[in-house]
Amino acid sequence: MTDDTDPESNLQQWKETMQAEHEAAIHDPDPDETHRIEGVSQVSYRVYFDYDPDSGSLERASREQVDDLADPELLACACGVRGMTPDEATAHVEAARE
Repeated sequence: MTDDTDPESNLQQWKETMQAEHEAAIHDPDPDETHRIEGVSQVSYRVYFDYDPDSGSLERASREQVDDLADPELLACACGVRGMTPDEATAHVEAARE
């Protein structure tokens, strides 16, 4: 028995299905859910340590912020829709308010 399925075609079909579901979730939000947009952002710090010979360990001496807080590129909604661009998140909230 041979497998006549095309993995590339199957992957493309899966991607198209997922994209369609994602678009539907963005533009037709569940009215019974809470819609609050959120994202995760990270700020980096350079941390300096001093060696404490009495304990034989490194102790944090100071820290310096090395970049500024930036808005994340992808956002999520508390209702479960994830991976939205800022424009998609705006459309999602606007659709939820209609």
